[in-house]
Amino acid sequence: MNDLTSKNYGLYYQANIQRELCWYFAAILRSFEHVCFDRTLDVQESLFEFFVPVDMEDEFLDIMQFFERENVVMNLKKLPNRLIEAEA
Repeated sequence: MNDLTSKNYGLYYQANIQRELCWYFAAILRSFEHVCFDRTLDVQESLFEFFVPVDMEDEFLDIMQFFERENVVMNLKKLPNRLIEAEA
């Protein structure tokens, strides 16, 4: 993915969220304006996806590292942005 494509579409991450804490996680994450757009990708697996502006990646990762230490976030992965692949 080139820099222009990243700027237009943003970066893409997925992670499992501890099911009992999804509401807590989402509320806290959304209190950080413009860090990412999140949504549930698979309810059964408690799998969330995150669309992250390139300029906000460091802040996003800081927040996610905190949640990993608290055992709220597991298996955080940076993946190719599925919106770009869907368009191809």
